[in-house]
Amino acid sequence: MAMNRSELVAEVAEKSGSTQAAVNGVLDSLFQVFESSVSKGEKITIPGWLSVERTDRAARQGRNPQTGEAIQIPAGHGVKLTAGSKLKAAVSSK
Repeated sequence: MAMNRSELVAEVAEKSGSTQAAVNGVLDSLFQVFESSVSKGEKITIPGWLSVERTDRAARQGRNPQTGEAIQIPAGHGVKLTAGSKLKAAVSSK
């Protein structure tokens, strides 16, 4: 029961009275801003809805599951999404 991008675009276009092309353009722009900001280490917060931030992962030692050999996993980055109060309330009320 997942909504894909085209279904999301169609529903937002219907609710906002905009065209699907306009909504698709806005989503593209939104995701470009997310990508550029988060890649620079900036946190994006939409109060009440969500926040997106880059996290740092330290280098660590792991194991190859096939051979059991110890391997070194390099440091890297991840992305953390946190639900805001309005989103949490919408989920808990159903």
